[in-house]
Amino acid sequence: MARKCAICGRGARTGSNISHAHNVTRRRFKVNLQRISARIDGRIKKILICTRCLRAGKVVRS
Repeated sequence: MARKCAICGRGARTGSNISHAHNVTRRRFKVNLQRISARIDGRIKKILICTRCLRAGKVVRS
């Protein structure tokens, strides 16, 4: 299972680590995912959702 939000599809983004000597290496910014029990189509399912969707109330917790 991919580490993506089940509601909005947000996933990891890429960027750079930059040291004081300006050595540049690639890095990943991971999305803050929470595993919650949610009511989907009348059933209770465990899904991964990002905290942005959780705070916005886009899902009904069980």
